[in-house]
Amino acid sequence: MSFPKPFYRWRPHPWHGLSVGPNPPELVHAYIEITPFDAVKYEIDKETGYLRVDRPQRTSSQPPTLYGFVPKTFCGPRVCDLSPHAQVGDQDPLDICVLSERPITRAEVILNCIPIGGLQMIDGGEADDKIIAVLSNDPIWGDVRTIAEIPQTLVERLRHYFLTYKLRPGEPKSTEIYKVFQAEHAHKVIAAAMEDYVEQYGG
Repeated sequence: MSFPKPFYRWRPHPWHGLSVGPNPPELVHAYIEITPFDAVKYEIDKETGYLRVDRPQRTSSQPPTLYGFVPKTFCGPRVCDLSPHAQVGDQDPLDICVLSERPITRAEVILNCIPIGGLQMIDGGEADDKIIAVLSNDPIWGDVRTIAEIPQTLVERLRHYFLTYKLRPGEPKSTEIYKVFQAEHAHKVIAAAMEDYVEQYGG
């Protein structure tokens, strides 16, 4: 009996076992941790690769898009160098938000997506960029290539979510968004995160 190649006998780790994508940085994989219907923030458990409950959201804000990360990326010194206000990279895989016309209601799925821009975010002094992308074969968003082609209301919703999702009563906010960047810079951030990953974990 023949098997397709590559063939995994065991579930690969979503961060380290999946590929970065079919044609990075223009076409990448997104592993989805949170959907727009989740009032709980889930996050990949770095040891096991399973989703862990990070925290119930304290506010009524919910992610306006699918939210996850690009496999085999790491926000280290190269990503930090692209973010002038950052002191270090956040040592996590690169975050990505994906627009889909049809509701995708389950997490732990892999998407092919096209980066169109992003948010240059700093969280407690750490570079924590959020790539904005579209589902590659989406009938509504699939032909979009620049962030100017999507309603700016969606960008504002993403900005609001990331500026408020860690708020705690009586404590100062930890996140700042310094700019919205275009696809060209998104490609640079992805390429830098891929290089940081190789340096940190090997090829």
